[in-house]
Amino acid sequence: MSIQAEIEQKLQALEPTHLVVENESHRHAVPPNSETHFKVTLVSPRFEGLMPVKRHQQVYAKLADELAGPVHALALHLYTPVEWAARGEDRPESPNCSGAGA
Repeated sequence: MSIQAEIEQKLQALEPTHLVVENESHRHAVPPNSETHFKVTLVSPRFEGLMPVKRHQQVYAKLADELAGPVHALALHLYTPVEWAARGEDRPESPNCSGAGA
């Protein structure tokens, strides 16, 4: 199973109403077909009443094995359903990596 698929599977435990896991490794200075840099957009009612750091901690706990090994970078965009709707169901774009020669 790919690392991306493992991340998607593990994050189901947070009962997302919207989940997108994007492999952004190609935008960084890594070998082709790497799975080291990811962006996660996750919307869950379980984030209601939680400050961003507590939301991040929940994700880090689910992905502890990946973060201890193959995953080098993880951008998190974590919202409640109300926050997601207020954003127009849109998340920030990732900046280009200066090390990738982009």
